[in-house]
Amino acid sequence: MEKRILGIILSLLGIIGLIYAGAAFMNGDSNTRNIKMIIISAVLGGIFFMAGISLVGSTKDKET
Repeated sequence: MEKRILGIILSLLGIIGLIYAGAAFMNGDSNTRNIKMIIISAVLGGIFFMAGISLVGSTKDKET
């Protein structure tokens, strides 16, 4: 059960990171610093999201 909760938290953090990257992309300038921030937040968001989804998918439910 703890792995499933960790997977949900990682998925939510990934979604937040991807939304942040999208919002920064739409509202940002073309500065080098801004582009680096967008790329880093999008990559980290994608990694967190994929890790969370795979953790939720691979965790089996236990009968109580």
